[in-house]
Amino acid sequence: MRATIAILAPQVADQIAAGEVVERPASVVKELIENALDAGAGAIRIEIEDGGKSLIRVSDDGAGMSRSDAELALSRHATSKIREAVDLIGVATFGFRGEALPAIASVSRFELETSSDGDVATRLRFSGGKREGVDAAARQRGTTVTVRGLFFNTPARRKFLRAQATETRAAVEAVTLLALTRPDVAFTLTSDDRPLIDVRPTTRPIDRVHALWGQLADTLLPIAYREGPLEVRGFAQRPAQAKPAGRKGYVFVRGRPIRDPFILRAAEAGYRSTIAPGDRPSLVLFLELPGDAVDVNVHPSKLEVRFRDKFFVEKVVEEAVRAALGPLAAAAPLGARDSGLGAWDVAGGSAVPLEMFAGDSRAPSPEARAPSLLQVFDTYIVFQTDSGVAIVDQHSAHERVLYERAMRQLTGDGASAQRLLLPLTLEFTAPELEAIDAHRELLRRVGYEVEPFSGRAVVVHTAPNPHPRFDAARCFGELVADLAGGRFGALANRLERFAATYACRAAIKAGQRLEPDEMRELVARLLTATLPAHDVHGRPTVVQLPKDELERRFGRS
Repeated sequence: MRATIAILAPQVADQIAAGEVVERPASVVKELIENALDAGAGAIRIEIEDGGKSLIRVSDDGAGMSRSDAELALSRHATSKIREAVDLIGVATFGFRGEALPAIASVSRFELETSSDGDVATRLRFSGGKREGVDAAARQRGTTVTVRGLFFNTPARRKFLRAQATETRAAVEAVTLLALTRPDVAFTLTSDDRPLIDVRPTTRPIDRVHALWGQLADTLLPIAYREGPLEVRGFAQRPAQAKPAGRKGYVFVRGRPIRDPFILRAAEAGYRSTIAPGDRPSLVLFLELPGDAVDVNVHPSKLEVRFRDKFFVEKVVEEAVRAALGPLAAAAPLGARDSGLGAWDVAGGSAVPLEMFAGDSRAPSPEARAPSLLQVFDTYIVFQTDSGVAIVDQHSAHERVLYERAMRQLTGDGASAQRLLLPLTLEFTAPELEAIDAHRELLRRVGYEVEPFSGRAVVVHTAPNPHPRFDAARCFGELVADLAGGRFGALANRLERFAATYACRAAIKAGQRLEPDEMRELVARLLTATLPAHDVHGRPTVVQLPKDELERRFGRS
């Protein structure tokens, strides 16, 4: 039987369009909020019932519509944002939404109430895409859209909606995303008369994050990075607070929330050598770039974009996160929200100058007197900065220093080694001998020259000398055992795995007493590291007790 070609009835076409932009109640919430934002709203109120299946109402105080515009807004392909095809490139609003209102109206009992001046208002009512009436109404300036019985006339789609709790969570997520993009706008969300979100306008994005997620905001570091036409802003979680589950990962491009696992993966690559295998840091990333460098019209719901130079974007995102983790200001604070080690940032000029820790024998001037260092529990080094008290974990700090040195050695000519007066003869298991053979060149580059002896034995002729208490035989044995057992195997790069394993085993241990000169040298080396605030396991090398927190605890503030 030959099929004939026919033009779809408008109602059927609208329901097909609804399938593209209205997947579930949260999709309706997202579309209506975005329209409110594009209308210049300063406050948006969202109400849902039964997860949005029974009721969705979005009210705003933005620029409302006249009666003629309101009627036109319910026509397909109507929009206030696009005039010509060229306008699709670099559109600055949330985008061309000519299908949204008629599509939503086609699968619900729909009411639009709007006023452009606060004197005259219009109310339009639709049911399943059919207009039921248009009336005069009384309303302040702005728009309210009420959606009841979503998918009431398409039962096959309605039965695919999830449980009320699931749909409610999706609506909360939709509001959260848009609230993050616009901290200057107030958002309230109630579900079955229960308040779920209530955030006031703010000029500081971190305040909006705190209002939405509470204490999670205290674990975040600011990102502010630009390369060429791309600017990356947002927040990256301190490595020590990253966990295997429960992370939040959000990407926004030109103010739009998008789904892009590759951008998040690039951001996570910036955490190399700072988090434990399997940990996932929370990330909030805002990418700003010229409109002609990104296509935002590749997905009906604008949830995906296409970058003109995808690899450049991913590279810059990785560098942006790496830069956020770099300053010692990224060290974890004790009991205070704001970082107190900003003055430690070497690039910005340190209030504890590096030369103070260099062991210079010349007497310093009174103004440049070196801070006193105190070792406590033979594990931590404590000293005063201009903004508080710094506490350094000697093992974690030395591990970071040795890791970065080892990476330079592994990618360069290797380390200077100390030839042993009495070579070490050590025995290993078969898997450990295989690990030695597989890593022989890397072992040489960090200072171990090894050759087979007989049976299960090897002879070690040279060894590194990272500190005076270094036990070359113990370190070598532990290093080989780790290599044979696949420890640190989750790190992607083989050199990084090796360097991390070596640094962990070669570093000064907790419980080892240090001389004042050793403490000064360790802190000086830490200050010059690339990522001084984090060790290779995801633990902090430094914690800080800000002065204002001390004063608060003692009732001085």
